[in-house]
Amino acid sequence: MSPLRVGVVFGGRSGEHEVSLASAASVIAALERGGHRVVPLGIARDGRWIVGGDPLRALANQARVSLSNDDTGSVKKALADRAEAQAAGDTALVRIEPAGGLPAGLSQGLDVVVIMLHGPYGEDGTIQGLFELADLPYVGAGVLASAVGMDKVTMKAVFQAHGLPMVEHEVVMRHEWRADRAGVTRRVAERIGVPCFVKPSNLGSSVGISKVRKVDDLPAAIDEAARYDRKILIERAAVGREVEVSILGNNEPVASLPAEIRYGAEWYDYATKYAEGQAQLVIPAPIGPELTRRVQELGVAAFKAIDCAGMARVDFFLEDHGRLLLNEINTIPGFTATSGYARMWEASGLDYVTLVNRLIDLALERHRDGRGRM
Repeated sequence: MSPLRVGVVFGGRSGEHEVSLASAASVIAALERGGHRVVPLGIARDGRWIVGGDPLRALANQARVSLSNDDTGSVKKALADRAEAQAAGDTALVRIEPAGGLPAGLSQGLDVVVIMLHGPYGEDGTIQGLFELADLPYVGAGVLASAVGMDKVTMKAVFQAHGLPMVEHEVVMRHEWRADRAGVTRRVAERIGVPCFVKPSNLGSSVGISKVRKVDDLPAAIDEAARYDRKILIERAAVGREVEVSILGNNEPVASLPAEIRYGAEWYDYATKYAEGQAQLVIPAPIGPELTRRVQELGVAAFKAIDCAGMARVDFFLEDHGRLLLNEINTIPGFTATSGYARMWEASGLDYVTLVNRLIDLALERHRDGRGRM
């Protein structure tokens, strides 16, 4: 691949701001190792763009997170190299741009954009729509697939329409909860029962999610989810193992070897996902060849069902009696070199730098294909 001028967008207004910074740091390091010229594009928590200088370091300092704790040291080196370039006057000073629209003149200077924003205002189709308006190629799912993939309630409806196996669930709207707490509690208890999980429809990384063991605890869990969203998803707690698979492609997506997530906590909450040493990823998942094929097939089917593109991670429950249930699709999964998405592809024979370059190719391919429909 010829060197390109690649924008990498990170930060954002969601509760997954810090996760986004870690993903972006790894992607930037890989792009620079691949010979591309990277244009870092930060979005602060208030939605303002931070461009020029070193937006990644600026946002990391604000969030008080470290971006240099990677296995190979490549992220740390990339950050140091850019700091050295700044000192030599190679990079413009940081400037703050208003929230909303693209910074002035930005779209003319980029060949493609990598979106490393997780959660609302990044993974939900909003920024994808902005890049569509600017006619800029970008990595990953389009507006429709991003919106469907972010909204768990709509995602479940699409999966159900495609006949994909899912855990039993119920949808509660915030306005009906406020109007009839007792009636909604009774309905959920009768249709779903306990234990169950209560989730806001439009967040990731387990933010706002509660595990409910007693019916008496349902109101507090629904109140917590309703703080984040007007739509609340309540699912039966599946008993068994958690398996995931990485999907890559556009019109003909392919699946990696699947992985199993193991952890000591009661469930896979935010702390377990992101605290060091709390979770273990076993690749390939020790589930046998038949179930491996089934996970891969269902992963591709979920990807196609929402009309996804580029990349996605698809998560499953494997119940103790052998029933495989589709949980959700993540259109912008965690993307450090040690994140599940990249590790599953590495185990499948695709190293991190090659994976990033492949995603760039897919973004350009999708952009050309979209123009062909006009």
